[in-house]
Amino acid sequence: MSLNYYIVDAFTQQAFSGAQIAVFPDAVNIDAEKMQLIARELNLTETVFITNPQQNDQHRQLRIFSPIKEIDFAGHPIIAAAYVLATIDEISLEKENTQIIFSQNRGDFEVNVSLSEGEVSLVQFSQKVASVIDRFTPSDNELAEFLSLEVRELDHKKYTTRLVSCGFPYLIVPVWDYDSVRNAKFNFATWSQSAAPQTAAQEILLFSPKTPYQDANFNARLLGPNIGPHDDPPVGSAMPAFASYLCSFDFTQLGTHTFAVDRGDNKNRRSVIHMEMDHKAQSELTLRVGGQAVVVAEGKLLV
Repeated sequence: MSLNYYIVDAFTQQAFSGAQIAVFPDAVNIDAEKMQLIARELNLTETVFITNPQQNDQHRQLRIFSPIKEIDFAGHPIIAAAYVLATIDEISLEKENTQIIFSQNRGDFEVNVSLSEGEVSLVQFSQKVASVIDRFTPSDNELAEFLSLEVRELDHKKYTTRLVSCGFPYLIVPVWDYDSVRNAKFNFATWSQSAAPQTAAQEILLFSPKTPYQDANFNARLLGPNIGPHDDPPVGSAMPAFASYLCSFDFTQLGTHTFAVDRGDNKNRRSVIHMEMDHKAQSELTLRVGGQAVVVAEGKLLV
C-alpha cells in the first residue's frame, strides 16, 4: 500500500523552523497499530492521520501519534493538517475566514482558517480549559540549582513560580531575561534532592517576558527529567497552563488578552504561537490558539 504524506513546519513562517509534523491526508485504511509503527518510523514530534477525508468537506477526524504513543489532543497537528488540506484543495476556502471542525480523541475543535491573497495566512482553534493552581513550589535556591541559574535571575516580584495543571502539571518558573531561558541547563541530581518531585510536575515551563523578536511577548522553554539536556521541545501543549497561570495574578485584568509566545531562536527551530484568552474569572478559560505553517516536503510511504 502506498500512502501520500506531507511534512509541515508548524507555528512558523520559515521553512526548517517550528515543529515538524507529518500529515497523512487519506488514512482511512490504516489501523491504529500501523499508525503507531509509521509514527515511530518517521520519528517526528507528532504524526497526524486524517481518517475520513471524504465524509464532510468541513469536518475531519484526526488521530495523532508520537513515536511512543497515541495522543488524545495536540495543537500542532491542527495547524499542520489545515495547511495541508488547503494546499491540496481538500477543503473549500472561498472566503477570507472559513470555519471547519477537527475531531480528536478529546472532542471536536472549531478551527478558523484565514486567507490573504488566496493563501492561508493563519489557522486558529479554540478550546476551553479548567485549571488547578498550586502555590506550593520549591524554594528559589532549589529552583536556581536545578536550572543551573543564579537566584537573582528568577523573577519573584511581578511573577512567581506556580504549579499549574490543565490535565498535565507544569512547574511554571519566571525569569527576568531571555538569556536566562536560553542558558538554563537542567540538573537531575539537584532536582531529585529538591521539593520539586513532590509537586508531581515532570516538566518545567521556564519563561521570560522579554524576547529580542518583535513578533512575540514571551519566550518559553520546556525542561525536565524526561527532556534531553540539549532538547528544546515544542511548548504548545503547555500553553493552556501558561494562559491559566497568567490569569491567576490579580494584575491580569478581566477581558480579552492577545499575546504571542516564541520558543527557540533562529538557530533552534524558532516557533511563534499566537494566543487569545477571555479572562472572566470563571471555572473555565476560553483560549484561541493560532499559528502559521510551511509545507516543506511530500512523499510516499510504502506499507
